[in-house]
Amino acid sequence: MYDDFMTPETLSTFAGLVAGVSIIVQFTKPLIKKVFPDGAVRIYTFIISLILTFVFAKSGEGIQGILITIINSVLITMTAMGMYETISDPMAQKVR
Repeated sequence: MYDDFMTPETLSTFAGLVAGVSIIVQFTKPLIKKVFPDGAVRIYTFIISLILTFVFAKSGEGIQGILITIINSVLITMTAMGMYETISDPMAQKVR
């Protein structure tokens, strides 16, 4: 059983970063949507993911480390957004 809800060790894992990004974005999304259009939430999610990934899970050294961290941030962003859609509307069907 965990004694802490969120720790630096938790945020250094993929699942921890996805959870952290999702929590921050869902809590602050109404503020962003008041000022910017809905599409800006995706960019906002990426920015939050990038910040958390650079702080807690930076990989490698130099330019290679920066690029790997950016790619990891994109994966975390996509997972966090997909996780939200799965939880909020699991039966959603796309209209074509």
